[in-house]
Amino acid sequence: MLPTGSSTTGSTVSIDELESDIGYRFRNRELLLRALTHRSRIYEKNPPGTGQNDNEQLEFLGDSILGFVISEYLIRRFPGHPEGRLSKLKAHLVSATRLYEVAQSLNLGDYLILGRGEEMSGGREKRALLADAIEAIIAAIYLDSGMDDARRFIEDQVPGPELFEDGEITTSDHKSALQELAQALKLPQPKYTILSEEGPEHAKMFTVEVRVGKDWVSKAQGNSKKSAGQKAAQLVLNQLSDWGR
Repeated sequence: MLPTGSSTTGSTVSIDELESDIGYRFRNRELLLRALTHRSRIYEKNPPGTGQNDNEQLEFLGDSILGFVISEYLIRRFPGHPEGRLSKLKAHLVSATRLYEVAQSLNLGDYLILGRGEEMSGGREKRALLADAIEAIIAAIYLDSGMDDARRFIEDQVPGPELFEDGEITTSDHKSALQELAQALKLPQPKYTILSEEGPEHAKMFTVEVRVGKDWVSKAQGNSKKSAGQKAAQLVLNQLSDWGR
């Protein structure tokens, strides 16, 4: 068993503090420690075939629980929304981007239990590791006491009132939101094409087109390829929202 309040990689942060931040006290703290343990730690300490003690299986379970609870939450909160708009909101809330933000708000990187190689490569700040750890914590809470407490943690930490305005995502990263929505709706991934570059070097204007399959297409202009792409992605997001209605 790992010593309570320490992380095997030199951190002295207290597990008690993490439990306080997530609003849940574990009956079986081994579940929480496992949720924080990256496979790099297990591979360094145990020979192959000695058991699964990292957080990968918990992450697998937590992903399913998260998707179910967020779907339920959105239907309760926005009973008048059509499926397309709900899918857009869900895709954002269960995305690695959003889970990474939740992990950052909890300072979760301070608590991760990593192997030396992962520690040296900046694992405590890696988006994927932190998002996976949130899913693993969801599963750990569920296994420790059931769905009610898992639901409470998800609804307290994941949606965030600042993410919504009249039932729409207020994020400015329209390209990421479009990619996540296309995946949620089982549509082809967005394809971006630079149609033109006009004007002098110090004041260029770019025109970018984005396509999602054959049916969803838009183009926009901006003073950089990035801004033009973001504007075009927002237009297609609006098209998909109208389609959902």
